[in-house]
Order: sequence, then C-alpha cells, then structure tokens
Amino acid sequence: MIANLPLFIQTIGYVGMFCIVFAESGLLFGIFLPGDSLLFTAGLLASQGWFDVRLLAAICAAGALLGDSTGYWLGAKFGPKVFSREDSRWFHKEYIERTKKFYEKYGARAVVLARFVPIVRTVAPLLAGVGRMRYATFFLYNTIGALLWGAGITYLGYTLGTAIPNSENYLTPITLAIVAISLLPILREYLKKK
Repeated sequence: MIANLPLFIQTIGYVGMFCIVFAESGLLFGIFLPGDSLLFTAGLLASQGWFDVRLLAAICAAGALLGDSTGYWLGAKFGPKVFSREDSRWFHKEYIERTKKFYEKYGARAVVLARFVPIVRTVAPLLAGVGRMRYATFFLYNTIGALLWGAGITYLGYTLGTAIPNSENYLTPITLAIVAISLLPILREYLKKK
C-alpha cells in the first residue's frame, strides 16, 4: 500500500483526500485509514506540482474539522448504545479505555493531541460527545487540532519535498518512518501494560 500511496492519492484527488480525512477523523471504520502518511505524501506530491498546497491543506483541515465534529455528534447521540456493545470487527472496548485514559491525562487538550495518535484520533471525538464535553470547548480544540494536523502535516510534506531534491525517491522510507513514529505512543502504552 505504501509504495502505491502516491498513485492512490493522485487518483482520488482533492475530493478523495477530503473523504478519507473526514472518515478517519470521526467514523469508527476510519481507524484503518492511513492518516499521517496520507497527508504527508499528499503534501510531498504538492511540492512536485500534483496539487495546489494551499487548497490541499485547506481541504485536509476542513475534512479533519468536519469529521471530528461529526464524530462528536454521533458520540452524543448514539455513543452509550454503541459503546456498551461487545467487541466486533470495527469496534474494540480497548479503544474506548485507551481514549478515556488519554482524556483523563490531558483534559480538553486531548482533542488536539489525539490528532497525532492513530486509533485515538478516531475515537476521541466520539468519546467527547459521549462524555458531553461542551461543544464550544470541543470546537475550539478541534479547530486547533485540525489546522495543526490536517494542514500542518500536509505542509510538512510540501516543505520537505521542496527542500530535498528528488524527495519522491525517498517516499517509502519516509512514509514508513512516519507510520513508526505515529505508532510510538501506542507501543509505549502497550509496554507500560506489560
């Protein structure tokens, strides 16, 4: 998948980027989507002329903002029913517990910090809705997180792409490094449990 990520992004374009970022940010099945590497690679492709980086960053930030807001409202409306279910293919109670601990540790800042942690980023807005966090507070932190993550990682890829000649040749190792770094918080929690 990683080797084909640039081709995939070129194929789906702006609309596809919005949809994937939206789904990963607020819908439970989005847990399995490649958020960080997708944004970074799209930014790198923008540096090669495939996308307008300003439009791409705005679309990714908007997808993140609207996705999290949707997740919040879904959590507020359906959360108690969904989160009392048994584990399934798309849902594991472990995700909820991990995200609850994240909220307990960081409070409202968790909405921003969760953006940078796979799985937690998808579940956090749902739990904010279930926990009845004030929407105004959620929206403020959600906006900050959407800009830092959606636009920030996109611009990071763009900046690297313009600074390093032939950076597209190093895309696979860079993407693998991003995936590894984004999984470090999960690995850390796993090792703490052990």
